[in-house]
Amino acid sequence: MLTIYAVPVSVYNAKLRILLRHKGVPFTELPPPGGYGSAEYKSLVPSGNLPAMVRGDLILADSEAIAEYIEEAFPDTPMLPDTINLRAKAREKSRLHDTRLEPAVRAIYPQVAYEGRDPEAVKAGGAAISKHLQSLALFLETDPLDTKTLWMCDCGFAVTFAWIKAFEVALDLPIDWPDTVLTYDARLRSHTAVEQELTQYQAAMDTYLEKAKRPSL
Repeated sequence: MLTIYAVPVSVYNAKLRILLRHKGVPFTELPPPGGYGSAEYKSLVPSGNLPAMVRGDLILADSEAIAEYIEEAFPDTPMLPDTINLRAKAREKSRLHDTRLEPAVRAIYPQVAYEGRDPEAVKAGGAAISKHLQSLALFLETDPLDTKTLWMCDCGFAVTFAWIKAFEVALDLPIDWPDTVLTYDARLRSHTAVEQELTQYQAAMDTYLEKAKRPSL
């Protein structure tokens, strides 16, 4: 049995849960001992990163490292392609999410609270996210991966798209969605593991977005 240290609202925790659900790997999820960033947690996971995985004597942090380990340890439902070239393309796609799109979305989080929100920063953030969505659309036009399969590199996009849509509503975030990306999002949601995770994850998103509402008079 795997133990995953996680917090409910984290994108990368949700990304990992999609992979675990899809591969049918049983796991127990716990909050980090002592709380996120605590000395107690860092005594177990020196980086303090979430998620982290414990399996026997192995303690492993970082969602991508954990995902790659799980792919090798539980190979029955493969989530990486079977050729070196396609695996390289899958990893390229994953980096597009982790190093470009998700950081642009994360940059919006300081604007979530209604008090102190900067409309110009929200507008600029929407432009930055839209730019990365356009880059993703170009990537998808020549993506060689089988579109009927849920790949490891898809899991983060499913969660990040949900946040972008939530911010559109809660913050009036201006987003230009390419049709190709909307089609990709719908395809990801057609997978049971994605839909199950996003359904359960909605409660954490709603709680986080409470501070986006105008205070009652």
